[in-house]
Amino acid sequence: MHRYDPSRQRLALGLAGLAGLVDATGFVVAKGYFTSFMSGNTTRMGTELVERPALAALPFALIACFLGGVVAGALVRRRSEGRHKRVLLALVALLLASGAAALATGVTLAFLLVSAAAMGMANNVFARDGEVTVGVTYMTGALVRFGQGLAARLDGQDLPSARGYGLLWSALALGAVAGGALCLRSPLLAAGCGVAGAAALWGLALRVERQSDAS
Repeated sequence: MHRYDPSRQRLALGLAGLAGLVDATGFVVAKGYFTSFMSGNTTRMGTELVERPALAALPFALIACFLGGVVAGALVRRRSEGRHKRVLLALVALLLASGAAALATGVTLAFLLVSAAAMGMANNVFARDGEVTVGVTYMTGALVRFGQGLAARLDGQDLPSARGYGLLWSALALGAVAGGALCLRSPLLAAGCGVAGAAALWGLALRVERQSDAS
């Protein structure tokens, strides 16, 4: 996070918030499974393979779709260097829109799988040399870096590489709160807000990349 300018940091925070919202919506719709937190799905899949094997199919499918989104997003990024942020976020918005449409027609499985693919794709927005530089849908690493920064401060030192990760986690948490609150009214409303959020982030990415081109 510390290596990016403020506009890119805002984009990263927005993406983390979107991931929290989409994940909370998926969690409510799927009754305990996730559309961006694949560690949780992996644990559920493992325990269900032992206890109730038939139930392991859904977390496996979510993991597979998330991975497919990562692969597709990485290929798109390689072919659209310099404008990959806007291209990827446009695709994320389209995927979330198609998922919301599926949810509106009662096809909840399609909503969950498409949302997982969208979240996998979103992780390619911040990448360099083929590697993710800011993970926007998973926060274990962010919390570790945040904790390391706190330890350094307690020891009277500064750790620049840890800056911003507490905010990144907070953005995902706030997005999850928003998703949960919206789902109390309607999961479809929450899904629609996810589409709107992705569209807004596309606009921000477009501005960031145009500013980069101009400089």
